[in-house]
Amino acid sequence: MDELIQKIVEFRDSRNWRQFHNPKDLAISLSIEASELLENFQWKTSDESVTVNFERIQEELADVLIYALLLSNELNINPEQAIIDKIKKNEEKYPIEKAYGSNKKYNEL
Repeated sequence: MDELIQKIVEFRDSRNWRQFHNPKDLAISLSIEASELLENFQWKTSDESVTVNFERIQEELADVLIYALLLSNELNINPEQAIIDKIKKNEEKYPIEKAYGSNKKYNEL
């Protein structure tokens, strides 16, 4: 993961874009890219969306991941550890015996 983040940061820094990459603007950009990802699913079934828009979905997902990793880098958040910590919290909120096969939110289980 560190090597991937370093490649992203090198790409950004070689273009002098760090000046635009404060946490607020990275979060905004992340949201915008997530919306662009969603556009690929609008007005289609999930299967149709993937079949018709797979390449664009892949590109937009990459943009989302790039901005998420840039934001984590800017805030000194280890993305791997953040994910592990979140999974642990979710295990507590969604115990298997209550959540298995259910789409209910934790406070509805």
